[in-house]
This record gives sequence, structure tokens and C-alpha cells, in this order.
Amino acid sequence: MKLLRNLVYLAIVLAMAAVGVLFALQNEVPVPLDLLVYTFEPRSLALWLLIALALGGVLGLLMSSALLVRNRAALATTNRQLAKCRAELDKLRTAGLKDGE
Repeated sequence: MKLLRNLVYLAIVLAMAAVGVLFALQNEVPVPLDLLVYTFEPRSLALWLLIALALGGVLGLLMSSALLVRNRAALATTNRQLAKCRAELDKLRTAGLKDGE
């Protein structure tokens, strides 16, 4: 099953790479990029799109990493509170047994 899944992933990656190469070959026309305050030199459309894709991927990873760190910190705080509550509960249970005897 794992081998089949890996083969499917490999086929998808190869298909995406083939589509990317075909896209790059079909879009070789130089296009300037105008960002309101600065205009970049004309480069191929495929290059601009690949740069945008790479920047989006990196920014997405950074944002998800920040959220992951925040969630792990919240989980650690909650686990500490749970440990305190359990210790207090055990203390109260043992105190109740001593008084009830």
C-alpha cells in the first residue's frame, strides 16, 4: 500500500514538473513587472510566476510555523495547569482519606 502511494505521489510530481516545463517553454515572452514604485527589468512570464509561487510558499510556511509555535506554547501552558490540578486533586484525596479514618 505504501509503495502504491509513493508511486502515485511520484507520478503526480512528474506530471506537475512536465506541466511546469511546458508552461515555461510556451511563455518565453519578456514581461516587465511593475510594483507601483519600482519597475523590474523584463523577464519571462514563467520566471515571474515561479518567483511568485516560491514567495507564496515561503510566506505560507512562515505563517504556519508561527501558528504552530503559538499552539505548542498554549498546549504547554495547559499541560502545566493540568499537572497542577492533578497534584492538588491527589493531595485533596489523600487528605480526605486521613480525615475520614
